[in-house]
Amino acid sequence: MQRVMKFLRRFSADDGGATAIEYGMICSLIVVAILVAVQATATNTVAMYAVITAALN
Repeated sequence: MQRVMKFLRRFSADDGGATAIEYGMICSLIVVAILVAVQATATNTVAMYAVITAALN
């Protein structure tokens, strides 16, 4: 019984999982920022090529 109680106390004090969740949230925010930047760049690039195509025609 003491082993179980000791395990439960140690398990409840462990915050390693919380750290992993925090790192996961940071990574997801970075991915969202990259996607927004790539989308903005793609939109500007398409607009640039549309202007070039219109000028050539």
